[in-house]
Amino acid sequence: MASSTPFDMTHCPRVLAIIVTWNKKKFVLDLLKSLDALDYSSNTIDILVVDNASNDGTAEAIASGFADVHIISNERNLGGSGGFNTGLSWAFQQSNNHYKYLWLLDNDVLVHRKALSELITILDKKEDVAVAGSTMIQMDFPWRINEMGGFVDRGIGKLVLNRHMEEVPGWRGRPLNELLAGDCDLTNCLMGCRPYMDTDYVAAASLLVRTDVAKEAGLWKDFFIHFDDVEWCLRIGRMGWRVVTSARSIIWHLSAVAKVPTWVLYYDNRNVLYMLKEHGADSASIKRIMRRILIKSVYYSIIAKPDLGKLHVESVQDFLTGRKGEKDISSIMQYRPNKDAENIFLDPSIQRILIPWSVNLQATGLQEPLVRAARKRTDLEVHFLISESESREQTYMLPLQKSVILPGMKPVRWYYYLRYIRQYDLLLQSDYMPLTCLSFIGREIMFVNDEGFCRRSGTTCKGIISSLFEFIGNLRLLNKYDKQQEIN
Repeated sequence: MASSTPFDMTHCPRVLAIIVTWNKKKFVLDLLKSLDALDYSSNTIDILVVDNASNDGTAEAIASGFADVHIISNERNLGGSGGFNTGLSWAFQQSNNHYKYLWLLDNDVLVHRKALSELITILDKKEDVAVAGSTMIQMDFPWRINEMGGFVDRGIGKLVLNRHMEEVPGWRGRPLNELLAGDCDLTNCLMGCRPYMDTDYVAAASLLVRTDVAKEAGLWKDFFIHFDDVEWCLRIGRMGWRVVTSARSIIWHLSAVAKVPTWVLYYDNRNVLYMLKEHGADSASIKRIMRRILIKSVYYSIIAKPDLGKLHVESVQDFLTGRKGEKDISSIMQYRPNKDAENIFLDPSIQRILIPWSVNLQATGLQEPLVRAARKRTDLEVHFLISESESREQTYMLPLQKSVILPGMKPVRWYYYLRYIRQYDLLLQSDYMPLTCLSFIGREIMFVNDEGFCRRSGTTCKGIISSLFEFIGNLRLLNKYDKQQEIN
C-alpha cells in the first residue's frame, strides 16, 4: 500500500495538547522533547501540562526547560479523569474556535514525528469522524503493538485490543530512537492493514478530538483513573460520531505487561461496572461480571495477596452504593526496591529458598544480591524449580546451584505440591506470572518484579477456608443488585 500523502505544513489547524502528569518528571520531559520534533508548525500547537500535585519537581523542571509550555498545578492528585477535566475545562473557556482540535496525551509516551499530522489528516478529510487515536507500541519492546484501538465486550466486561502483541515485521531489534526518526507507516508493514479503522474507543495515551464535539460530550466521568477515556469515546460514539484508530500515527507507551497488578485493580473493577451500566450492558451481564470479580478476590487470597482480594470486594460494594472518584487505599502492602533484597536473603530465619522458572533473576536485578548472600551464608539452600521439559537446558544463576525437577505428569505434580507444603522458608513469585499451585510451599512469599519486591506471609489452609466463607457471604451483593434492579 502506498505511503500517505505528505502533510501540508501551510495548513496546520490550531491544536491544544493536554498532558496530565503525577510524579513522572523524567517521562513527561522526554515526551515534551519528542513533541519538539513533530512535523507540525510550532506556531499552531500549544501545550498544556496539568500537574496533579507532583512532589518530584515536575512543574519546576518543565518551567525551566520548556518556557512555552503552559502549566496548571492542581492542589492534590485528581487522577487521570480529574486531571484531564482540568485541562478540558481550561480549553472550553478559551474563545470560540481558538482550538480546532484537542490532543490528549499520557505523560509516559513518546510520539513519532508524524503522530499528530496523521491524526489531523483523518479529521480534516472525514467529517463524520470526531475522534482519531494513534497506534500504541510497547516502549520496552518497541517492535510490538500494544493496541490499535479496541472494542468493548459488554458481555464479559473486557476490552478487546486490536492487533495486541503483534510484532511489526522488520522492526525487532531496532532501537527506539531510530524508529522515532524513521518512517512508521504500518500499512506498509502489516498484512491487511488499512490507514485507519473504526473502533469503540482509543486510549487517551494519544487521542485527537474535535473541540466542539468534546464540548458537547462534556467532561469525563469521575472515575479517578482507568476506563474514563473508554467511557468518553463510547459517549461520543453514541452521539453518532465515528471513533477511529490510525495505522500511520504511532506512539510508544510503557507496556501494561510491565506494570504490576496492585491498587489500580480496584478502579478497573469498579469503573468497568459503571461504564457497562451506562452503555447498554444488560443486567445479567453486569451480574456475571460482579460474580467474576468476587471469584477473583478468592484467587488473590490463594496467592497470598488478601489485601488485593479485599479491594475486589470493595469495588463491587462501592459500585452498588454509587461511590465514584478517588478511594483512600492505604492497606496495600508496600514494595521495596530490589537493591534492598540482600537483607532478606541474609535473614537467619531464611534457610531454604525456592525459585521457580517464572522468576527472572537478571531482569529483576536479584541475581547479584542473591549471589552475595549465598557466598556469605554456607547454611543457605537455594533451589531452582524447573519443569521436566526444560531440565536439559537450565540456566545456572548461582554458585553450587541446586535444581528441583517438576514432573511433567499432572498427578505426579500434585503429589510434589502436597509433599513440599511449607518445606521452604521463602518462595519467590513473579508478580507478572504467579504460580498458584506453589502458594502453599513457602512459609513466606517474596513477590518480585523488575522494580521492587514485597515480602508476605505464605498461604495457609485456614486462610483459604476463611476466604471461601467470605466469598459465600459476599454473594449477597448479587442479591442486593437484583433488588436495586427491581426498584429501578
